[in-house]
Amino acid sequence: MQFVTSPQLKLLLKLLAQPIPRPWRYVLALAMVGVCTLIRSQLPHYMLPYLFFIPFLMMNGFWFGVGPALVSTLVATAAAEYFFVGIAYSFEFTQQQVINNLSFACVSGLMAVVCALFRRNLERLFQTGGDLARQVEHRTEERDSIWLISPDMLGVLDASGRLLGVNPAWQHALGWSEAELLAGHFEQVISPAQLQQRLSEVGKGEETVRFETQSATRLGQPCWLSWHIVASNALFYACVRDVTEVKRHQAALDAAEQQLRQSQKMEAVGQLTGGIAHDFNNLLTAVSGSQELMLMRLRQGRTQDLERYLGVAQGAVQRAAALTHRLLAYARRQTLSASAVNVNTLVADMQELIARTLGPHIQLQVRQAHDLWHCLCDAHQLDNALLNLCINARDAMPSGGQLVIETANARLDEAAGHQADIAPGEYVSVSVSDTGTGMSAQTIQRIFDPFFTTKPAGAGTGLGLSMVYGFVRQSGGQIRARSELGKGSTLTLYLPRCPAGPQCEAKVPANSMPHLAGATLLVVDDEPAIRMVVAEALEAHGVVVLQAGDAATALTILESDAPLDLMMTDVGLPGEVNGAHLAATARQLRTELPVLFITGYAENAVIQQGMLDTRTQVLTKPFAIEALTERLNALIPHRATVAHPQLPRP
Repeated sequence: MQFVTSPQLKLLLKLLAQPIPRPWRYVLALAMVGVCTLIRSQLPHYMLPYLFFIPFLMMNGFWFGVGPALVSTLVATAAAEYFFVGIAYSFEFTQQQVINNLSFACVSGLMAVVCALFRRNLERLFQTGGDLARQVEHRTEERDSIWLISPDMLGVLDASGRLLGVNPAWQHALGWSEAELLAGHFEQVISPAQLQQRLSEVGKGEETVRFETQSATRLGQPCWLSWHIVASNALFYACVRDVTEVKRHQAALDAAEQQLRQSQKMEAVGQLTGGIAHDFNNLLTAVSGSQELMLMRLRQGRTQDLERYLGVAQGAVQRAAALTHRLLAYARRQTLSASAVNVNTLVADMQELIARTLGPHIQLQVRQAHDLWHCLCDAHQLDNALLNLCINARDAMPSGGQLVIETANARLDEAAGHQADIAPGEYVSVSVSDTGTGMSAQTIQRIFDPFFTTKPAGAGTGLGLSMVYGFVRQSGGQIRARSELGKGSTLTLYLPRCPAGPQCEAKVPANSMPHLAGATLLVVDDEPAIRMVVAEALEAHGVVVLQAGDAATALTILESDAPLDLMMTDVGLPGEVNGAHLAATARQLRTELPVLFITGYAENAVIQQGMLDTRTQVLTKPFAIEALTERLNALIPHRATVAHPQLPRP
């Protein structure tokens, strides 16, 4: 009854709350009529014969209900008629008397019923008020319990940022008591300026402000706190959680993930080096064995088998070169000659070759998109990549099946680019789908690892898909794989669109391939064997060869008056000046000097996106002498303009 303020009404409601048995209600109602009759008999005979009963009848309706009220009304009418109306102690049933009795009974009965209904509604109101009071009390107890036992630090602040109240969790977490925090130590938890800034953000329309702060406990131990602040009724309510352990666990998890990645990287490196060592040991065995046999035959004076042994050694060298090229492709370090490629035309030109490679038991289907864009990549490497994917698909269908090559234009937005791990933009997609055995999720995660293969021993090197992956990534694209065991696989290449169409293709001017005789060449390489082989091979063509083992020696020759038609330099020279820096300096001294780079891989400082100008070429090691002379012949037409250095006059 907390909602009632009057003491008299409280007492009344308390009395109303007492239950009265039904028979006693009628007895008490009739007793009230008897009391009223006795009191009325003490008054003069003519005074208020009916009206004196009305208050008592209303009380009967209010206290005892509708039934007792109606019965007591009938009894009161009879008592008034018998004792106080007309001749005392007699009933007079005249017409006027009957009308008076009925009127009194109706009016007093209606008033008694109204009082009974008022009592009933008052009881309901009392019950509802009690229920509301109990609910409020229950909610208050719940709130107080949450406030007291919550492990999160709860606080109330006013608009100025002054702390008004905190729960006990502050002392448990930070060591500060409520009195100490209210006295001003709250500023050691969060600076007033930072708190005011956050409160202003809530005032600007933000429903909830979330942020983290780095603080310290009462003992000076560092801690991280996560804040949630909301506003209500001109006050701010803060929920603060100590996330120090979460931060520590996250740091430990990050360290564990880093160690796992490093372990996986070392595992991949170990697998890579093991595969390289195995293959190169085989190749070196072939080269070394051939050389020993040639030396043995020479000592014996037998020369008829030397050409065969030379062929074995040369074949091993070529296989070693192919292996290094595959490794460079995986490492995205191969030399690419990017140009605008019409993929539809490339696929159509390769269709017959692919069909012969697949064999008659596999059906080849090509689906070419209309108005396909040109892509920017190395056409030769795309040939190799597409053929490699088709061979893998063939090996996955030993009992036959269907292979589909499909081209399409692809516009990747932010979401699609994030899913494909590629920058948003326009790409040309080339998909190779088969109906073969498919791959598991674990296999898909490793198919691009070097020397990883699911084929039987001796059936594959494990570098095919690694080479394709490296080529696509170096070209600015991506490769994605989808597969399901027993249903087949789909590998899709995404290659960047050439923005200018065929016009962005690099044009290499034709030249007359003049002879090298009489030209002067500067060879710069820190490997004496390479300088010796190049010098002797070119001198046989009538070329004057100047040699330098490092950049300093080469600069001395460049600054001299010696005529030079071309410079051939290794990219990875020892010292602070590498081949790229040497070439830049040479171009300052001799503006039109052609430069041929020889390197084990293409440096970004030398080649930009694989596009070379007419005065610069790159030749990848190992190279054949014939390939070297072809590159030099392509550069030699520019020798007439660089006969002498352009040195500044003193």
